[in-house]
Amino acid sequence: MNDQVSFGYEEVSPEEKTERVGAVFSSVAKKYDVMNDAMSGGMHRLWKDKFVRRVKPQPHEQILDMAGGTGDIAFRMAAHGAAITVSDINQDMLDVGIERAMERGLDTLVWSRQNAEELSFPDRFFDAYTIAFGIRNVTRIDRALAEAHRVLKIGGRFFCLEFSTTEWPGFKEAYDLYSHKLVPRIGGAIAGDPDSYRYLIESIRRFPTMPEFEGKIRQAGFVRTRVEPILGGLVAIHSGWKI
Repeated sequence: MNDQVSFGYEEVSPEEKTERVGAVFSSVAKKYDVMNDAMSGGMHRLWKDKFVRRVKPQPHEQILDMAGGTGDIAFRMAAHGAAITVSDINQDMLDVGIERAMERGLDTLVWSRQNAEELSFPDRFFDAYTIAFGIRNVTRIDRALAEAHRVLKIGGRFFCLEFSTTEWPGFKEAYDLYSHKLVPRIGGAIAGDPDSYRYLIESIRRFPTMPEFEGKIRQAGFVRTRVEPILGGLVAIHSGWKI
């Protein structure tokens, strides 16, 4: 039982979590972006815009967008001229992203199926590593952070956009009610899969607090770490540097 990890509110083996998370994202892949709009009222687009502004992608930089599946972050960064490698453990999510890229006429992106805990890329290869709404679904977060640090060049930067726990009184209680009661119903109506969205909400609740996660980033070797809360911490941008 010592090697158990959380899958929502359940405790399961690491292997079972990896398998079940894969099944969740295979199930929701085709409706993933539609559901993001429905669940956030379109605000996820503003959060992602802000995230990319913080990353400040530059022409000719090599950037790894991990858990980048459907391409939302990659498309934004590619517009700045950076060379983007989009990676995800789930091929169904990557297939959706590749299709969206073809529709946009974007043929410069590299698509690579990867496990965030065991990247196949060489040491000190990327100028920046980004992961948006993906780190909480990784089975062993510490390993993923260590791999992010390994593949970054000296002077490279790490950026993570992830849900957290809002600290605004009143709003927190309203959001808890909305997320636990309504989001699974929306997932059932739009994606035909309430259980997957129930897990995604539970995974947010089990994710470390902002200070705890910042501590994990530092433990991975990053310095000058920073947390930027959005909506009181409902969402947060985490960052750090490799020196």
